[in-house]
Amino acid sequence: MGNDSELTRYSIDLAVNMVEYYKWLVSEKKEFVMSKQILRSGTSIGANIHEAYYAVSKPDFIAKMQIALKEASETEYWLIVLEKTGYFDERFDIIKNQCQSLKRMLIATLNTSKGNKNGN
Repeated sequence: MGNDSELTRYSIDLAVNMVEYYKWLVSEKKEFVMSKQILRSGTSIGANIHEAYYAVSKPDFIAKMQIALKEASETEYWLIVLEKTGYFDERFDIIKNQCQSLKRMLIATLNTSKGNKNGN
């Protein structure tokens, strides 16, 4: 895989949408705490994926991808909290879909990298 992989493109698209969501949260909703959390976790996914492509070893690659998966899971958590507390707008549903897609892609990448085809 390289920097032009589908995983990379998805992560960049999510990061861009996350920045837009962050700007909306701050300007429209005046939410300054959770917005920073979700911005950090949502943009960190792609940063770790990008870093993984320059890993020094297979275990390093797997570790970076595992961190990206953890960040995607954290992002999903913040999306749930923000939605349940009234800080979500349906026009940002794409973020939820992108996050879920990235999680599935990361799990598949990790299973392949670990040689584990059954998903355990």
